Amino acid sequence: MKSRGYLSAALGGAVILLSVCTSSCSSASSASDEADIRALEKSYVDAFNAKDTKAMMAVYSPDESLVAFDAIPPRQYVGFNAYKKDNEDFVAAFPGPIKVEQIDWKIETDGTLGYGHGFLHAVLTDKDGKQLDSTVRMTDVYRKINGKWLIVHEHLSFPVDMATGKADLTSKP
Repeated sequence: MKSRGYLSAALGGAVILLSVCTSSCSSASSASDEADIRALEKSYVDAFNAKDTKAMMAVYSPDESLVAFDAIPPRQYVGFNAYKKDNEDFVAAFPGPIKVEQIDWKIETDGTLGYGHGFLHAVLTDKDGKQLDSTVRMTDVYRKINGKWLIVHEHLSFPVDMATGKADLTSKP
């Protein structure tokens, strides 16, 4: 009888140990994935500030699976090449300094899929030296592809002032 009690206790302890290890291993993996995604987003912001569209595009899935809903027409880009051209055209439209930052960026991941959301604040300088100060809402969906996190979907939008029907470019979170 005693050996049966020891066996039950040992099995119970093994189950508890396994569940603790699985939970902490999952948490460690999740924290590592979040750190990788934060590094990806930082590289995007750094590249945007440097007007390096090649480095900006390095964070996106490099094929037709990429879908982006932009805040400016035509609103939807399907595929890497379409979104690359949009980003190149956007950066070219602001030949002066560009300063962007992500605000209140939150990330969730489950190992192969994740999402991040927050705000992207930008101060852009046009060819006449005029600055446009705007804040967009931003959501990115990430997929781990060949061990590397990449953005497979991006959504940018402005809130709308219901009284005027115009986009609110300047409100802050």
